[in-house]
Amino acid sequence: MTSTGEEHRAAGYGPWWWARWRSAVLDGSLALVSALECAAEGIPFARDAGVPVAVGVVFGLLAGSVLLIRRRWPIAVVLVAIAITPAQMGFLMGIVGLYTLASCELPRRIIAALAGMSLFGTMIVTFVRVRQDMARGDLTLGDWFVPFAAVTTSLGLTAPPLLLGLYVGARRRLMESLRERADSLERELQLLAERAEERAEWARNEERTRIAREMHDVVAHRVSLMVVHAAALQAVARKDPEKAVKNAALVGDMGRQALTELREMLGVLRSGEERPPVPAPRQASSSGAPGAPGAPAASPVSAVPLVAVGAAAAAAASRAVEGEGPSLSELEELVGQSAAAGMVVNLSVEGEARSYAAEVEQTAFRVVQEALTNVHKHAAGAKTHVRLAHRVSEIAMQVENEPPPEPASASAAGLPSGGNGLLGMRERVTALGGVFVSGPTDAGGFRVSAVIPAVS
Repeated sequence: MTSTGEEHRAAGYGPWWWARWRSAVLDGSLALVSALECAAEGIPFARDAGVPVAVGVVFGLLAGSVLLIRRRWPIAVVLVAIAITPAQMGFLMGIVGLYTLASCELPRRIIAALAGMSLFGTMIVTFVRVRQDMARGDLTLGDWFVPFAAVTTSLGLTAPPLLLGLYVGARRRLMESLRERADSLERELQLLAERAEERAEWARNEERTRIAREMHDVVAHRVSLMVVHAAALQAVARKDPEKAVKNAALVGDMGRQALTELREMLGVLRSGEERPPVPAPRQASSSGAPGAPGAPAASPVSAVPLVAVGAAAAAAASRAVEGEGPSLSELEELVGQSAAAGMVVNLSVEGEARSYAAEVEQTAFRVVQEALTNVHKHAAGAKTHVRLAHRVSEIAMQVENEPPPEPASASAAGLPSGGNGLLGMRERVTALGGVFVSGPTDAGGFRVSAVIPAVS
C-alpha cells in the first residue's frame, strides 16, 4: 500500500519553510561554507577597494549567508550572486543558486533570464580580470586567450548547475506525478473493492431470496395438497374406506415428491462446501451446479458460491430434467392434482399453444401453482377458474376463485401462511418485464392475473 501525497508531505516536518530537518541541515551547512568563502574573498576585495579589511569580511559573511534561503527565495540568491560577481565573490553561492533556481517550479523565461544575466556577468568579469592580468604581465599568452578564458569560465560556472537543476526538477516532478497517480489508483482500488463487496452482498441477498422463493413455490404447493388430502382422509376414513385408501396413496405420493425435491435442493446447497466431490443427482448436475460448464463464478467473499447455488436450486426445485423446468404442458396435471384434492377447478386455454422461453414457461407455471396453493390455504372448497391465453406477443394467465361455500372452510385445513406467495409471484413476473395484479373480486372471491411478454 502506498502512502498518500498528504501523508508523504506531512512526514518529518522541519523548521520554518523546510519540509525535513535534513534539508535544513544541508542548507545551513552550505550557507556556512558560502559565508566563509565570501569572507575569505572579501579580504582582497577590501584591499582593492581601499576599505578596511573587517568591512570586507563582514560584507562577505552577510552575502554568503544568503544561501540559507535558497529554497524559499531562489531568485534573491541568484541576484545577490550576480551582484557580488564583480568583487570575485560568491562562486559557491552562484553555482548552488543556479541549481536551485533551475530545479524549482518557476517559469522557464525567468530561469533563462537570470541564467543569462549570470552568464554574461561572469563572462564580463572574467574578461576584464584576465585582460588586466595580461596587461600587468602575469600572463604571457596571446590575445586569443582573453575571450577564450571568459567564455569557458562563464559556461563552466553556469551551464553545469543549470542543466543539473533542470534534470533534478524534471525528475522530481515526474516522481510527484507518479506518486499522485499511485495514490489515485489506490483510492480507486479501495473504491472498487468497496463496490465489489457491496455487489457481492447484494448478490448474496438476491440468491437467498431466489432460493427461498423456489423452495416456497415447490414445497408449499405439495404440502398444502398433502394437508388437504389428510383432512379428507380423516373425514372419510370410516364412511368410505376405498376413498380413504385412495387419499392415503395420494398423500404418500405427494410426500415422496416433496422429499425428493427437498433432497435435491439440500444436495445442491451442500455441494458448495469444501470437500471431495461426490456424485450429484441428475437434476442438480444438469442445472448449473458448481463445477458444471457455464456455472457462475463463486463470490470471493463468500464460502458458498450463492450464484451457482441459486441457479442450481432453482432448476432442482423446478424438477429439472436435462436442464428443463416445469412447462405449460404440465398445467393440466397441476390442475388435476388440485381437483383430486377436492377443489372444483376448471382450466380454459385460449389461442394456439406454442413454445416459449424456459423462464417464461416456468414463471407462468409457478404463478398458477402458487395461486392454486393460496386457494387451498384461504378458500378451501371454493370453485376456481384457471384461464390461459396465448397471444401474439405475450402470454396471459388468470386464477380466480369464488367465495368459499362456508366462511369457516377457509381455515378448516389449518394451513399456515407466510405471506410470501404473492410477493414471489410478483417478483417473478416483473423480472421478465411483465405485469402482475392481484386482489379480491366484487363477488367476494380473489383473483390473480399476470401478463408476461412472449420470448421464444
